[in-house]
Amino acid sequence: MTKILFICHGNICRSPMAEYVMKDLVRQAGLEAQFEIASAATSTEEIGNPVYPPARQKLAEHGIGCSGHAARQLTRQDYETFDVLIGMDSANLRNMRRICGGDPEKKIHLLLDYANRPGQEVADPWYTGDFSKTWEDVLQGCQGLLAAL
Repeated sequence: MTKILFICHGNICRSPMAEYVMKDLVRQAGLEAQFEIASAATSTEEIGNPVYPPARQKLAEHGIGCSGHAARQLTRQDYETFDVLIGMDSANLRNMRRICGGDPEKKIHLLLDYANRPGQEVADPWYTGDFSKTWEDVLQGCQGLLAAL
């Protein structure tokens, strides 16, 4: 089983979008038994909160539900538990390495590296307001990640 953890700053926009998009792609491919998929935050700001309403709406537009989500913070133990940890931007990667105590097993990656866009970041829709652009980036990254696995 491949265990994937998506991470962003608050775990209410980008990382849960990636979590639920990836779960949907895996379900469509009939591969649910082969994956464990979750998401987390690098900050404590949104712990316990559901997916941000515009992100939830964007998922719903594509027939993807996200009920029951509660934001949680990344832990050092997550590095041991998950096979791959996917951040949305360089600030996420920096904080992920700090929380996890480095990246000795090279498990930490940017999502858009899997969309053949190395080094590019998924813009934070909390600030941009552009949930459609975030949707496209997340979808491309998740499709590439699934193909790579």
